[in-house]
Amino acid sequence: MAIGFAHSPLVTFLLGLVSVVLLLVVLDLPAFVGLIISAFLVGVVNAVFVAEFTAADAASATAEAFGDGMAGIGIPILMAAIIGMSMLESGAAQRIVRGFQNVLGEGNSDIALWGSSSVLAIPVFFDSVFYLLAPLARSMRARVGKNYTLFIVVVGAGGATTHVFVPPTPGPLAVADRIGVDLGMTILLGVVTAVPAATTAGLVYGRWINARLDIPLRDAMATTTEELQEVADRDTESLPGVLESAMPVILAVVLVASFTFVDTFQEVWPALGGIRPVVAFIGDKNVALTIAALTAAWTFYRYSDLDAEAWTDELTEALKSGGNIAAITAAGGAFGAMLGASGIGDYITGALGDMGIPLLVSAWLIAAIVRVAQGSATAAMLTTAGIMAPQAPELAVHPAYLVMAIGAGGNIFSWYNDSGFWLVKEIGGLTQAETLKTWTVLTTIISITGVVTTLILSTVFPLA
Repeated sequence: MAIGFAHSPLVTFLLGLVSVVLLLVVLDLPAFVGLIISAFLVGVVNAVFVAEFTAADAASATAEAFGDGMAGIGIPILMAAIIGMSMLESGAAQRIVRGFQNVLGEGNSDIALWGSSSVLAIPVFFDSVFYLLAPLARSMRARVGKNYTLFIVVVGAGGATTHVFVPPTPGPLAVADRIGVDLGMTILLGVVTAVPAATTAGLVYGRWINARLDIPLRDAMATTTEELQEVADRDTESLPGVLESAMPVILAVVLVASFTFVDTFQEVWPALGGIRPVVAFIGDKNVALTIAALTAAWTFYRYSDLDAEAWTDELTEALKSGGNIAAITAAGGAFGAMLGASGIGDYITGALGDMGIPLLVSAWLIAAIVRVAQGSATAAMLTTAGIMAPQAPELAVHPAYLVMAIGAGGNIFSWYNDSGFWLVKEIGGLTQAETLKTWTVLTTIISITGVVTTLILSTVFPLA
């Protein structure tokens, strides 16, 4: 039974922070174990201080949040593990890398990955884009022999930027809908805001940190560095063709984007309603990534010397690797959910509500603090949109700028309570410290660059 007396949710947040740092950094426990213990601990603190939260909820709510996380990312990560392993070991990822280099030159490999990630993340969730492009970053490193830090940063920056700024990416699309903003203007301002943010976080910071941090290529995604290097040394003629190599990525993006397109424009073209049930199925990320995984696995079978039994064993090993990644990612989400249950979001928004800060800056601050406190960028954006929507008519600028400020705030400082942090760490084969220096910093740069761009644009072009 909760005691229910007044307390600051900041106490719960600080205890959760101390717990996760102690368990993961000081004691160096496995990430899944440390995150689940921290989630239970926060749940127990909630049971003491939150009136509607009981001791039984400390266990059941953690398990439920973990289950919800697995429901959202379990199948995609498992299928992504098959895609990653298959594209790496069949040589498909290496063939795409060589195609990039033939068109842009080896010196522009980072621009190729950056551009691909930025564009692909517009119709697709960031996690799906990272699943698909991480094998390319790893193959690029094996081919070039250096710059893995840069390749990981540009993939992460491109996807993370459009994920929060450019509809029909689900986050900004939902925020625009809640505030009641014209979709066309939101897309236009989203692109204009995303370009400097992605450039600064990806290419500028990526090249700066790459000169100071050399992240080695480690075993990850069920593929060893030796296997990657062996594929990197093959003749191009022995690799799959460019179209076949890219087909898993093309299929995944086209299938998911088909539902996004129909869902967005059905009111404009009612005839699209006839195909909506079909694209709702094949465009679901679980189904789309399963189809992509089967395609990648078939290419792997054709371009390997394995018999059917050995091929199946390789797929099973990939699934084992994916299961570990899924468990860690869902545990990070559960830890964030328990922090959210403490009431930290309402506490923060209430504290900022009467401070007289300009609306755009206030929206960014609220989204940023909620994001850091509970982990989820989308949750932070939607929470802030609900708070700021009634105040949108008071703006002296176009309300689409409010969507940009909220998106910028929601992207800041991804850390231990964000499932995306663990996804990047595990799939990229990074240490915790490397993930903080790359992923956490780049999300913060995107946030700050995004809000500065929004404030400048809204001053010069209010569009009201």
